[in-house]
Amino acid sequence: MLILGLNGSPNAEGNTSFMLKEALQAAAETGAETRLINVAEIVVTANQLFCDACTTPCAGVCYRDTPLEDLLNLIKQADGIIMGSPVYFGTIASPMKLLWDKSRALRKEKALVDVVGAAISVGGSRFGGQETTVKALQDIMLVHGMILVGDGAYDFDAGHLGASAQRPAAQDPDAVKRCRILGHRVAEVARATVALRQRKKG
Repeated sequence: MLILGLNGSPNAEGNTSFMLKEALQAAAETGAETRLINVAEIVVTANQLFCDACTTPCAGVCYRDTPLEDLLNLIKQADGIIMGSPVYFGTIASPMKLLWDKSRALRKEKALVDVVGAAISVGGSRFGGQETTVKALQDIMLVHGMILVGDGAYDFDAGHLGASAQRPAAQDPDAVKRCRILGHRVAEVARATVALRQRKKG
């Protein structure tokens, strides 16, 4: 059981990273293997930064033999993915957008169908665009056919869309609680849906 945390922030050790680590820790406590990936460090290794749909279907020309190709291959192995992003003008930060713009080949392969997904966001103010950022992340996951979960679960206080914080996230106790519930929920649903992903691979 592999759960990935994708940090879409330009800051590798900021609020988004903190929140993802809390979520991944909760997932790991259920027995899942977890990995945190700093997307900004990897998307810049592509041979061309922006996707211009140079081939249809996508042949992965712009990232072949780069660390970005390695990341996309790792993403295809995941049972669950927790995406995190700070709010930039009401939506996701550019490293995360660049990553998923490069994921057309994964969609062609239906590589992420039935992978469990969840979203985390952090903003500079209490009503700073966190929910619109979560929804933007969820839209990406829906396009890939992923199974979305919020931070509600039978064993915990039911939440809503995902986990959101006002920075500094470490001083937002409700956000920490929600991140942990979300991470637990992703691992729980990923474990319950293993057969769906095995059918796809078979």
